Amino acid sequence: MDLGLQDKVYVITGATRGLGLAAARELAADGARVVISGRSRESVDAAVAELGGEARAHGVVADNADPKTAARLIEAARQGFGRLDGVLISVGGPKAGPVVLADDETWRGAFESVFLGALRIARAAAAELDAGGVIGFVLSGSVREPISGLGVSNGLRPGLAMAAKSLADELGPRGIRVVGLLPARIDTDRVRELDALSGDAEAARARAASAIPLGRYGTAEEFGRVAAFLLSPAASYLTGVMIPVDGGALRGL
Repeated sequence: MDLGLQDKVYVITGATRGLGLAAARELAADGARVVISGRSRESVDAAVAELGGEARAHGVVADNADPKTAARLIEAARQGFGRLDGVLISVGGPKAGPVVLADDETWRGAFESVFLGALRIARAAAAELDAGGVIGFVLSGSVREPISGLGVSNGLRPGLAMAAKSLADELGPRGIRVVGLLPARIDTDRVRELDALSGDAEAARARAASAIPLGRYGTAEEFGRVAAFLLSPAASYLTGVMIPVDGGALRGL
């Protein structure tokens, strides 16, 4: 199936590794051009090279928590490729730990990056996109059920999902879609770090995999293919949805 991605232009944040890079890779492989962001010049340049160089990808060193980031990313798409067809807002996970041990500064920092930073980018994209555009959020299975040891993430991501759902209602009349992805145990550096916090990463992985109906962690490539489809014109009648990418781990409908 042709996803209709040829020469479309997407901004993808946090795309120098993990889920963001996997999504950028799949989009570029199907003919799209991407503006990617990351926090270091070295990682951004390496990702741009992997994605096919400047003809296919443009890199911006940026932090989602910076109020100037949203405008910089949109301008990079316009200046570099002359158009904008969508954004995929992917942010790093907040510091692990229980709610009772997270101090005010931890909550403020996570709110600026995970919540407010994401909304700034969504607002900036909404102001620029035409009919057929799409705003995607990389969230977490914690939107629907809490994940042990991730108190701050559990607190913020459901609210961001509801904001995304509201945006879908607000932007739908203009023909702009809003979608969310809910990854769970995808085999990324972040998930491996969380497993290691248990003191026995191998045992933690085995326990988590045993609770997944497919019996294994997902791959970043599997996530990237779902993301590319949701962002593509092939998904033109999907909006306001939160799609689990979790091997069946979520038990609710």
